[in-house]
Amino acid sequence: MRIIASTDRAAVNRVLARRGHRDPAFERRVRRIVEGVRTSGDPALVDFARRFDHVEPPIEISIGDMRRQATRVPTDVRQAIGRAARAIARVASRQMPAHWELAVVPGVSVEQRVEPIERVGCYVPGGRFPLPSSLLMTAVPARVAGVGEIIAVCPRPDPVVMAAALEAGVTRLFRVGGAHAIAALAYGTKTIPRVDKIVGPGNKYVAAAKSLVAGDCAIDFYAGPTEIVIVAASGRPAWVAADIIAQAEHDPDARSILITWSRPFAERVARVVRAQSKGRTIVARSLAKHGAVIVTRSAGEAIALANRLAPEHLVLDRESLARQPLTAGAVFIGPYTAQAAGDYATGSNHVLPTSGAARFRGGLGAADFVRLMAVQRVTRPGLARLAATIVPLARAEGLIAHAESIEVRLRSGAPGPRAARPGARGPRST
Repeated sequence: MRIIASTDRAAVNRVLARRGHRDPAFERRVRRIVEGVRTSGDPALVDFARRFDHVEPPIEISIGDMRRQATRVPTDVRQAIGRAARAIARVASRQMPAHWELAVVPGVSVEQRVEPIERVGCYVPGGRFPLPSSLLMTAVPARVAGVGEIIAVCPRPDPVVMAAALEAGVTRLFRVGGAHAIAALAYGTKTIPRVDKIVGPGNKYVAAAKSLVAGDCAIDFYAGPTEIVIVAASGRPAWVAADIIAQAEHDPDARSILITWSRPFAERVARVVRAQSKGRTIVARSLAKHGAVIVTRSAGEAIALANRLAPEHLVLDRESLARQPLTAGAVFIGPYTAQAAGDYATGSNHVLPTSGAARFRGGLGAADFVRLMAVQRVTRPGLARLAATIVPLARAEGLIAHAESIEVRLRSGAPGPRAARPGARGPRST
């Protein structure tokens, strides 16, 4: 890993630069796939599944098949899946927005009603390794939120992914991936039902397809290559190096950065990383392209640079660094809070914003799977109290009919249908 002084502003800017390069030819390829599935449905979906996933129909895996395949998973792995799912569910249950009712003024009430999304699609990557943890991180919060149908897609769902699907409460599982799977979820086909929201990480085809369908189907966020920033000046260099290498093994485009105000510590970590990454092709490629150590003049400058990047994962070697504003998808504090713990076991979600998106949102959670509705109730005396606010503002905006819709009610005095008392809850949808 190269070591850069923070005073070398040009080099630091290159390391922290957002990777926003667009490839029009690639975007056109993805658009053709998405449009093919949108307009032709199953025939296009099956054709792309054969071509890219090497899958023949039927593409759906039945619950019975999932159960049979799950029996092949070693007991310790099945138990680990169960423990991880329970931890994710515990955290997700605390993320649920609250229902509340408020009397704004006498005769006027506002209620916040929380309703689950009806159907969601969970994308599960199927690249070099099976990723049951990604399925758990998307499907379990959806289940906790009360989503009725949880559709999962994965190009190569190994038995361990099927075991995770059963544990998470997945309703249906399909053997498709890539841009064609995203299009099928967004627009629906005869085989795959249309969903209300698509969540989960994937490769660049998946990310591009999610961006294309976002106008027609909600998505969690655009997911770019994974990234970690470690801010540390002490501790065991081998532990810091292990976290850097763990992140780099995900993808040649993964970004792994150490920011420190100790030059000797920087050199020790860099030596260990160089030694440990030998023979690991993907790790070496990732670190050569996107790995770096930045040496700053102070801890404050280190945090400022980390916040500027707004990384997916931010690791801090001490509690004192967390006592200031931070900008990251998830934060890991202290020598034993390995980032990999968050990937599997703490219950905090590992589907996180990348490419600077942590500036405006956090990771996936139960709140991503519900709709918040404002339910309002006003009596005639309540409306009379509001008129002094509504009528002048409506007339100032030139919306005369808005003002008249209030005035006509107050002039007539007709009782009309009996209104529910302010604060009374109406029927809930199921």
